[in-house]
Amino acid sequence: MRRLTYIGHSAFLIEKDWEGILIDPFITGNPLADFDYKKKRITHIIVTHAHLDHLGDAIAISKHTGAIIIAVFELANYCMEKGAKAIAVNIGGKLKFNWGSVKFLPAVHSSSNPDLPYGGPACGVLLDLEGTIIYHAGDTALMPDFKMIGELYNPYYALLPIGGYYTMDIEDAAVAAKMLYAMEIIPMHYNTFPNIKADVQKFALMIEEQGQKCLPLKVNEYVEL
Repeated sequence: MRRLTYIGHSAFLIEKDWEGILIDPFITGNPLADFDYKKKRITHIIVTHAHLDHLGDAIAISKHTGAIIIAVFELANYCMEKGAKAIAVNIGGKLKFNWGSVKFLPAVHSSSNPDLPYGGPACGVLLDLEGTIIYHAGDTALMPDFKMIGELYNPYYALLPIGGYYTMDIEDAAVAAKMLYAMEIIPMHYNTFPNIKADVQKFALMIEEQGQKCLPLKVNEYVEL
């Protein structure tokens, strides 16, 4: 079984055989999330940056399950100081696991929280699940790096923020999708709070007009990889 489930906001769960990889597990305080990690096998947690709507419950989940947090150097060290298990990487770093690999890539955003004034650079992540390439952009503005990522890594799935205000809006995200050459686009980071409301159906139409497929997943909806 290989499955990608949308938890809400920018949080996803990838299940592959006996592995469970959480990305940006913002659950507590997320008005959309309905997810009980205690009912899932969680082995790894990828965090794109230190903002609390992305770091979320990562430390608590790691301490409860023993799952390893994978994050940029400053953020990983912070997690370890709080009692979590963590691996520290940086932009350009690639780690290999039984389930595949994760590579940290640039994002244009900030990264901090009330306890951690500087959380290192914000990142996107590229996951390779035995040839199935998933790109989670994290929080980011439109950037020229998308063209490089598309040309070099050829992601099949691109998980893109569309809510505006803190990240790209639907117009910029549609441009990013085209630059990435991804086959299937999954929108994220929208409609969680009033200031990131987005017209996901309009975005889906824009994506389809570009010849790509849009998958606006509902909370707890999944796609078989």
